[in-house]
Amino acid sequence: MTITQRSTACKAIAVSSAFYIAVGMAMAQDRSDWPDSFSVGTASQGGTYFVYGTGWTNLISETLDVPGGTEVTGGPVQNAALVQTGDLDMGMVTMGPAFDAINGNSALAPGLQHDQIRAIFPMYKTGFHAVTLESSGITEFGNIPDGAVVGVGPAGGTPGTYWPRILEGMGKNVEFRNGGAADLAGQLQDGLIDVYTWAGGLPYPAFSQLDAQTDVTYFGFSPEEQAVVIDTQPVSSFTIPAGTYPSLEEDQLSVSMWNFAIAHADLPESFVYEVVKAVMTSNPQMIEIHKAAVETLPENFDKNTFIPWHPGAVRWFEENGFEIPDELKG
Repeated sequence: MTITQRSTACKAIAVSSAFYIAVGMAMAQDRSDWPDSFSVGTASQGGTYFVYGTGWTNLISETLDVPGGTEVTGGPVQNAALVQTGDLDMGMVTMGPAFDAINGNSALAPGLQHDQIRAIFPMYKTGFHAVTLESSGITEFGNIPDGAVVGVGPAGGTPGTYWPRILEGMGKNVEFRNGGAADLAGQLQDGLIDVYTWAGGLPYPAFSQLDAQTDVTYFGFSPEEQAVVIDTQPVSSFTIPAGTYPSLEEDQLSVSMWNFAIAHADLPESFVYEVVKAVMTSNPQMIEIHKAAVETLPENFDKNTFIPWHPGAVRWFEENGFEIPDELKG
């Protein structure tokens, strides 16, 4: 190497070092307005939200060295309301309840437009599914008798909101019972409910537990039923694959709704940027948390068509080649 080449190389190293020192100083400065800790709204124990949410909260805490905790909630409707009011920093929502909340039609806060919630990253599709004991003789929705007791999840959650609408739209005259995922699984085993319906990322932990402990029958929609549900509810076509649970031997027709993580608009941009970076660059670790995270990929950002994005999320996605529509930049 010539003296000139050495000089040029040294200058390049000096510039590079100065750049990284500046970046490091900027990051340290950014942390000055970071929260001392953060909270994330999940849902009932035994459900996908609880498992998935606890996992990414821990991932962020470890990656960013900021203590985080999860809150057991009623699910998306309550999460949206608690993030809106600032009682939670972040949460998880399905797009149906989020759309209602943004437009002032939340079941928990009717008339309140949730204008402080911001999208931060895509999670996965929620599949709608139903299970009963094999001894019930129920093998399809048409077999559910009048007066049957159907567990539909927590009030304010995605299953608790949409399964009653779906079943009433199918003309079913049944009694709806709210409860957490693990609680309803126990009620089904004890004969206190006849059918257990849920919505979440696959496989549902509570359904997996039921499959391991007793003889169950899963059932989905007929093509005609699926078409009616898609026409009347904010859902899309979905198939629950055979083998999702050991006892599920054939594919079943279902419907699904996308899930997104949200944050309060006032969280610092640099903090949210690092939260998004931690999740979006750690897909193998996310899949270890829950298999549904196979869809927790940056390219699924476009499944959000109406929730404004947090500026920290906008910066991460656009730095990585994904263009956020101007009308959704919060």
